[in-house]
Amino acid sequence: MLCQEIIDIIEKSYPEKYALDWDNVGLLAGRDDKEVKRAYVALDATDEVVEAAVEQGADMLITHHPLIFGALKQVTNRNFIGRRIIKMLQNDISYYAMHTNYDVLGMADLSGKMLHLHDAKVLEVTWDDGCQEGIGRVADLEEAITLAECAAAVKDSFNPGPVKVFGDLSCKVKRIAISPGAGKSMIGAALGKKADVLVTGDIDHHTGIDAVADGLCIIDAGHYGVEHIFVQDMKRYLEENVPGIEVAAAPIRHPFVII
Repeated sequence: MLCQEIIDIIEKSYPEKYALDWDNVGLLAGRDDKEVKRAYVALDATDEVVEAAVEQGADMLITHHPLIFGALKQVTNRNFIGRRIIKMLQNDISYYAMHTNYDVLGMADLSGKMLHLHDAKVLEVTWDDGCQEGIGRVADLEEAITLAECAAAVKDSFNPGPVKVFGDLSCKVKRIAISPGAGKSMIGAALGKKADVLVTGDIDHHTGIDAVADGLCIIDAGHYGVEHIFVQDMKRYLEENVPGIEVAAAPIRHPFVII
């Protein structure tokens, strides 16, 4: 199947128009007329991921985070972005990224379901054409639980490794908000929806303690810790919707360790 035919299938479910304005999604490098027999799925186009795609004979690399965010004036071996692009092009790998369009149309619902949230609503609306779509989810549990129990549920659901918790572990939480990825900008939305706790990533010291002062607990499970669910979800999607290709997935590999 041609790369463009695979893109057409993906974008039936995850159209580019749902991506946020600042984002960069779609075919970012390579040929749209490339014959694809094997695809490799990962969260980021790291050196290790690009090397694995080459070693496995992938014709197409699909990631969540775009390797290219802003304009490039040169593509050379003098920086890591250029080196990765060159390696993909040398090995005739077409590179496609699906970021906030997947956040809106895939990640939000999936993360809510993994936390067993029922009747979840959009946390922050980013698209409204008669049917509201957006980033994150928020819902009430049937019964309140402690913040410690909520953190344990996050660890059980996402296997993120250690989590950072802002708030009294013994306090009760019932309305849960989740926004995978970097969630600093979602605190206002969570407060607006009267959430008791926000599950997200990349929360710094001052942001965390200020959120608690405003009445919002934070469970920081890491950017990668929550978003790695993209990899297996997209592998499943491709296997179910794109016949005739092999799909390999990058293993879960957290980008740092805590010692």
